[in-house]
Amino acid sequence: MTEAMNSALMGAVATTAFVAMLFFLRFWRQTRDSFFLLFAAAFGLDGVARFGLAVSQPSQETEPLYFLARLITFGLIIVAVIGKNRPARRPPRRR
Repeated sequence: MTEAMNSALMGAVATTAFVAMLFFLRFWRQTRDSFFLLFAAAFGLDGVARFGLAVSQPSQETEPLYFLARLITFGLIIVAVIGKNRPARRPPRRR
C-alpha cells in the first residue's frame, strides 16, 4: 500500500471516529448518562490519535505513543460498559 493511500485511509478512519464522537455527545446531552460521555471521549481520543498517524510518519521511537492512546481508548470503553452494567445503588429500607 502506498503512503498516500495509507494516509487517506487513516484520515477516513479518523473522520468516522469524530462522527461517532458527535453521535455519542448528542445522546449524552439528551440523557446526561456518563456511558455516552465516556464513549464520546474514547472515540474523540481515537480520532485524534488516528489523525496524528495520518499526518505524521511515526518513527520506531514515537509509535508506542499511538498505542498508548489506543490503550486509553479501550480502557474508557471498558469503564463505561462496567459502569453501565453495575447494579444501581438503592437506599436502605426503613422498617
